[in-house]
Amino acid sequence: MSSKIKNSSACDDGDFVIVADDVSKGYALYHRSSERLMHLLMPWRTYPRFEALKNVSFRVRRGETVGIIGQNGAGKSTLLQLVTGTVPPTTGTVEVTGRIAALLELGAGFEPDFTGRENILLNGTILGLSERELRERMDDIIAFSELGEFIDRAVRTYSSGMFMRLAFSVAAHVDADLLIIDEALAVGDARFTQKCMRYLKEFKKRGSILFVSHDVGAVTGLCDRAIWLDHGSVRAQGDAVRVCEQYVASLFDRTAQIEESTSSESSPSTELVGTHNTSPDQHVLFTASAPPKDSKPGMTSCSAFNPEASAFGNGGAVIVDAGLFDPMEGTRLTQVREGQDVDLRIVVQTDTLVTKPIFGFYIKDRLGQLLLGENTFWDDVPQPAIAPDERAGARFRFKWPALAKGSYALTVALADGTMADHIQRHWMHDAVMFEVLSSSARRALVGVDMQLVAIDRHLPAESR
Repeated sequence: MSSKIKNSSACDDGDFVIVADDVSKGYALYHRSSERLMHLLMPWRTYPRFEALKNVSFRVRRGETVGIIGQNGAGKSTLLQLVTGTVPPTTGTVEVTGRIAALLELGAGFEPDFTGRENILLNGTILGLSERELRERMDDIIAFSELGEFIDRAVRTYSSGMFMRLAFSVAAHVDADLLIIDEALAVGDARFTQKCMRYLKEFKKRGSILFVSHDVGAVTGLCDRAIWLDHGSVRAQGDAVRVCEQYVASLFDRTAQIEESTSSESSPSTELVGTHNTSPDQHVLFTASAPPKDSKPGMTSCSAFNPEASAFGNGGAVIVDAGLFDPMEGTRLTQVREGQDVDLRIVVQTDTLVTKPIFGFYIKDRLGQLLLGENTFWDDVPQPAIAPDERAGARFRFKWPALAKGSYALTVALADGTMADHIQRHWMHDAVMFEVLSSSARRALVGVDMQLVAIDRHLPAESR
C-alpha cells in the first residue's frame, strides 16, 4: 500500500479529524553510521529492521478525546509523530483535518539561546500563527504561563516544568482543532497541572484531543476512548475505562508470569501459623493499636492561602481566606495528620447583601478529579443572610482523610441562592495546595481508618 500523510480539509467522513488506515512504521538498524550512507547509495541492500508500528488503524471524531496507553517501546510516540507529520509512515495512510497543536518532547520547537518571549514567536509560527496574531496574543500567553521575569531569559536556563509551562501556554492559544499531548503534564507542578486540566476540559467542548500517558487515572478521567498499543500493534481500543482495565490486568499477568518462571519448585513450604493468632483459624496481621513496624503516620503539608489564585464570579463578595485550622485552638495548620480533627474554614468579605449564602469546597487530585467536598445548603435548613460590608465565614469540621501520597488542591466558593437557582459570587481554584508526605492509603487515592486486618481460615459454609 502506498504511504502518505495528508492534512486535508475533510477526511473520509466530515465527523473525523484523524483517519489512520493500516499504518506501519519501520526503521533499518545500522551497526555503524557509515551503513546509513551506504544504504542511501545502494538501496537494494537489506538490513535488519525494527517495526515500531504494525498495521495500526483508528479514527478520532470531532470533539472526541482519545487516550493512547502502553508500556515503553509500544509505539505511542511514533504514532504521534505520524499524526503530526514529523515522520512519514512506511505503509498506510494518515489523514488529519484542521490545525494541530502538539506538545511532544519537552523543548521541541524551541531554540535554547532564545528567550521565552522569542520562542513564543518561533513556536507559534511553527504551529501556524502569523506574527501579528502572536503579538496580539503575547500578553495572554505570558500570563497563562506564569513565568514572570523568566519570560525574558534564555530557555536553556529553564527547568523541565518551566518548559512545559511555555509549551502548553503557546499551544493553548493557537485556536487548534486537534491538541496532541505526549506525557507533557507529568513534569508540571500540581497547581499548574490543575490549570492545564481545566483548560483541557474546556477545550473538549470545541476540539479533539489525542492524549498519551502512562497514568491510567489521567486517561480514564479525561478521555472518552482509549487505544492500547503493545509492541507496535493495537491490542484493544474502545471505552477508556474498559481498555484501561484490560491494560492494567495485562501488567499483573506479566508480573505473575515472571514470578512463576523465576520461582523454584523446591522452594520451602510456608507454615500456616502466626504469632498473632487469637485462635487456631485466625491470623491477625495487625490492629489499629499495633500497626506494622514499617508503617508511617500519614502526614499532609498545607500551603498558605493564595489570594491570587485563579477565580471567577459575579462579585458582591470576595473570599479572603481559606485553609485548615485546629478546632480547639483556632490556629492555622501547616501540617495535618490522618484522622486528625480539622476545621476547614472559608472567610469572605461582602460589599452587597448575600441573602442565601452557600459556602462550599472541593478537594481535587493533581488531575482535577474531585475526591471529596461539601457545602452549607440543605433544603430544610434556613441560611442566615450576610449584610453588606460584613466579614463572615463557614466551618466544616471533619477528620482529615487518608489520601495517597501526592499533590492536591482546595477549591472554595460562595454562592447566593439555592442549588437549583443561584448566583456564583466568588469561586477560587487552588486556593490552598496540599502535599501528602506519607500515607496509609497504599492501594487507592483515598484510604479508610483500618481497625483490623486478619486472615480467617476454615470458615463455615454460610460465611464463604
